Amino acid sequence: MFSSNLKHSTPWATCVVLILAASAQADDFPQVFNTQNQADKLSTPQEALKGMRVPQGFQVSLFAEEPAVQQPIGFTTDERGRLWVAENYTYADRSKDYDLSLRDRILIFEDTNHDGRFDKRTVFWDGAQKLTSVAVGFGGVWALCAPNLLFLPDKNRDDVPDGPPQVVLDGFNHDAIRHNIVNGLKWGPDGWLYGCHGITATSSVGLPGATDSQRTKLNCSLWRYHPTHKNFEVITHGTTNPWGFDYDDHGQMFLINTVIGHLWHVVPGAHFQRMFGSDFNPYLYQLLPQAADHFHWDTGEAWSDIRKGISDTTSQAGGGHAHCGLMIYLADQWPAKYRNSLFTVNLHGRRLNNDRLERQGNGYVAHHDEDFMFASDPWFRAVELLTGPDGGVFLADWSDVGECHENDGVHRTSGRIYKITYGQPKPLAPFDLAAASDEQLVEYQLHANDWYVRTARRLLQERAVAGKDMKAAQAALSKIFTTHPDITRQLRALWCLYSMGALDEAQLLDLLKHPNEHARLWGVKLLTDNAPVSAKVADRLADVAKEEPSNLVRLYLASALQRMQPQQRWAVASSLVGYQTDAQDRHQPLMVWYGVEAAVPLQPQQALDLARTSKLPLVRQFIARRLTTDLEKTPQVVDSLLALLRTAPDAAYQIDILQGMNDALRGWRQAPIPQDWPATAKLLATSS
Repeated sequence: MFSSNLKHSTPWATCVVLILAASAQADDFPQVFNTQNQADKLSTPQEALKGMRVPQGFQVSLFAEEPAVQQPIGFTTDERGRLWVAENYTYADRSKDYDLSLRDRILIFEDTNHDGRFDKRTVFWDGAQKLTSVAVGFGGVWALCAPNLLFLPDKNRDDVPDGPPQVVLDGFNHDAIRHNIVNGLKWGPDGWLYGCHGITATSSVGLPGATDSQRTKLNCSLWRYHPTHKNFEVITHGTTNPWGFDYDDHGQMFLINTVIGHLWHVVPGAHFQRMFGSDFNPYLYQLLPQAADHFHWDTGEAWSDIRKGISDTTSQAGGGHAHCGLMIYLADQWPAKYRNSLFTVNLHGRRLNNDRLERQGNGYVAHHDEDFMFASDPWFRAVELLTGPDGGVFLADWSDVGECHENDGVHRTSGRIYKITYGQPKPLAPFDLAAASDEQLVEYQLHANDWYVRTARRLLQERAVAGKDMKAAQAALSKIFTTHPDITRQLRALWCLYSMGALDEAQLLDLLKHPNEHARLWGVKLLTDNAPVSAKVADRLADVAKEEPSNLVRLYLASALQRMQPQQRWAVASSLVGYQTDAQDRHQPLMVWYGVEAAVPLQPQQALDLARTSKLPLVRQFIARRLTTDLEKTPQVVDSLLALLRTAPDAAYQIDILQGMNDALRGWRQAPIPQDWPATAKLLATSS
């Protein structure tokens, strides 16, 4: 099944000439040094290529390698198909803090003759430190350099910053060591810029000059920032060290992680299981599991055992617990069977894992498909992968023998970027989507390669927010949405219209009547994208929740609860807890609970009513637990809870309430006795 059909690279001497020709602005760049004690054993790029195995018909080629690129920690592409690479030299040795005598930089690589190999290299900016990620858009380049999210303007697109970097956000914890630093910039389908954050340090993020009360607290999470509205928010909490995010053909988002589970379905407001520590909210009681139905390592082993070597059972499972980078393949250069499936780098296993996404219950599940690519090079440490404009996939290799904890130093003078293609790739003629007309950008929304779809969507958004008359483009997009038979193409048009600011509340409300669940889902999501939610929207969502047949839409209705005012939540929640089929789902009861939790102590009578009618036992149990927690402050509320207990229709109902009360009182040395407890205890004594 596997082959090692490889394309060899331009000689190193040619690379050196190219570097010298392109690096005049970087003459004062600090001398890069290594602390890796096995530096003399570095494999050559050609040796690394020879040891790679890919499925039959695929080939791996070398797009760029040291010295042209070193320490590639993240990358992206622009509207010309050029590759922008973040080089990180300030990454810490375990023995000391970041070496800030060094600097990081952003490079641009171009393949002008389109032979699959770079032939032009430009240093865009070499003044960065703690650089982990770059994104292009809105007249410049975005760079994550903890503690800041920076914007480097380049309005004339001459690859020279127009001025010094602008601090867009600050407060990302820059003491977070190595692998837990903020990372992973990527534009979402909704026009927001997304990023990830690790677990070992907590950040307090806001606009420059923001007070403590104006800042957002986060650690392990997925967050987003709007480039024109300037809003920042956390989308999900939990996991360990997320380093990779992507979305599928329907806009469903997924997050890659390590140790406690590798794949998580991103639903706004989700609180995921954590490797250690506690969620910021102590009243959640239970956290969401990963979306995958498997692990890529033998969980009977200690997670740290992999430092001693990969066991046969771990190799068979997928190669190890550490993952980096996430790509959902949405192009047409690879065979159709790979479309909409998920790929991630398995660091210790030196391979690409491939998972297949499938609807299950109210969300998604990922099944482990056959691992896709294997590398025998002991220095192979890929960190990111990305689909390009020709449908081939770029793979960034950090190239070191250590793991992310860097127990034995850093080898800074190595790095490779590979490209994985199938068959005979068709060379692309030079292009620049920025030169396309609005109508052409709309037409790109129907392209088979999502690279064009995403890039064209960003350009349409940029033109709209710049004040250009976009009526013709909006009309064309509206036609796609209303007439195209493929829901994925309808959604593309919808996302464009939304990011361009071309949809009002009435149009979004109409989405709730759409025959396809994915359109209705996005109606719910976009109607609650910005707080506060209007009374009209809240009422309409309550109506929809009563008879919504799609369990996936119901999941997003539960998600929407957290974006509503407390008093608006009860009508929606009262319908959602009435679906008996959702009772055993892994996600829905918890998402409903996360949505109502903040409202429970504010409006206890409504909470009791919800507990009374709930067909989701977990919601009833957690309401009882939350109300009992405040026993000393509001004993009369617990008396009402006991009255509910006495009128319960069956023993299972009673046990839900008693379990919640018991959990709330666990650890108390002495609790006040509610007034109605004697009567309740007498009744319970005669039950099962």
